[in-house]
Amino acid sequence: MRDSDFETGPDAAPIAGDLLAWYDAHARDLPWRVSPAARAAGVRPDPYRVWLSEVMLQQTTVAAVRDYFHRFTTLWPDVSALAAAEDGEVMGEWAGLGYYARARNLLKCARFVADGLNGRFPEDYDALLQLPGVGPYTAAAIAAIAFDRPETVMDGNVERVMARLHDIHTPLPAAKPTLKAQAAAHTPADRPGDYAQAVMDLGATICTPKSPACGICPLRTPCRARAAGTAPELPKKTPKKPKPTRRGIVYLAQRNDGAVLLERRPDKGLLGGMLGWPGSDWSEAPEENPPFAADWITLPAEVRHTFTHFHLILTIKCAPLPKAVTTEVGEVIPRAAFRPGDLPTVMRKAYDLWRDGAP
Repeated sequence: MRDSDFETGPDAAPIAGDLLAWYDAHARDLPWRVSPAARAAGVRPDPYRVWLSEVMLQQTTVAAVRDYFHRFTTLWPDVSALAAAEDGEVMGEWAGLGYYARARNLLKCARFVADGLNGRFPEDYDALLQLPGVGPYTAAAIAAIAFDRPETVMDGNVERVMARLHDIHTPLPAAKPTLKAQAAAHTPADRPGDYAQAVMDLGATICTPKSPACGICPLRTPCRARAAGTAPELPKKTPKKPKPTRRGIVYLAQRNDGAVLLERRPDKGLLGGMLGWPGSDWSEAPEENPPFAADWITLPAEVRHTFTHFHLILTIKCAPLPKAVTTEVGEVIPRAAFRPGDLPTVMRKAYDLWRDGAP
């Protein structure tokens, strides 16, 4: 087993130097990033943009985040502007990114920084950890990238690079402490922010999960997994348990003038704070829970959506929305104010199926 060879592993200084040289030539052009050339010329990253991008990128791809980041920074160019925004507007702009607790924490953090810290993000890791919604990864990323602190930034890309560089076969998540120790040992005192981004870029573009491009990797010489021929199988992962499947019912009602009935979900829980269709609980055997009495028609198509911990199948029921409706659930949204794009993805799927198949 090679996992115990940490002290005799690849030397940290040459690896950092080689990786930074590669990054200087091949850094990805990202809208929230200061290029290595600009940084060398004295341009410093905006902590607000670093923080916003890192929150958006959690559980989400760079390709998916780009447009959201552009819209957010156009609407709210600094933390004070975001702090002053209406909750519903922010949640609407977030729709489609998923993991909606991030959007709620985004607002909490923005208001904490704007009101309690005079709009300035703290620079050190421990202080950043005190911000709402900021965990160890995000705190390390902000400290390193925005303030050039020598913090160890660990995401899936970094774990993969370290597992292969040191040929570590302990499966994740048990390997996380070892991988972090390896990553910390390689983090240089000089240019730690660029180095953190370099490792992530390497994992995203060359040391990829499948078919890593070892032949053009700047770390191909010291990489133990490349030498052993084990790179494609690393990092190993403990098999996940199958996700359970839950069911639910959503009720879509529209008035003749185009107004619809929506409800805002509770702040806590899945899709917290988001507008959606009234519905049942999500369980193995959901109970009917229509928002008002009507002859609800069941559509033949079902919504299928996957969350982190379970699969969801939603039955869609529809009915005309009376002009004067009595219901304790939800609110009537006029047609002019209804934007389907503001709905979370699972609710937008229901809308699309209803729009295409409503009787």
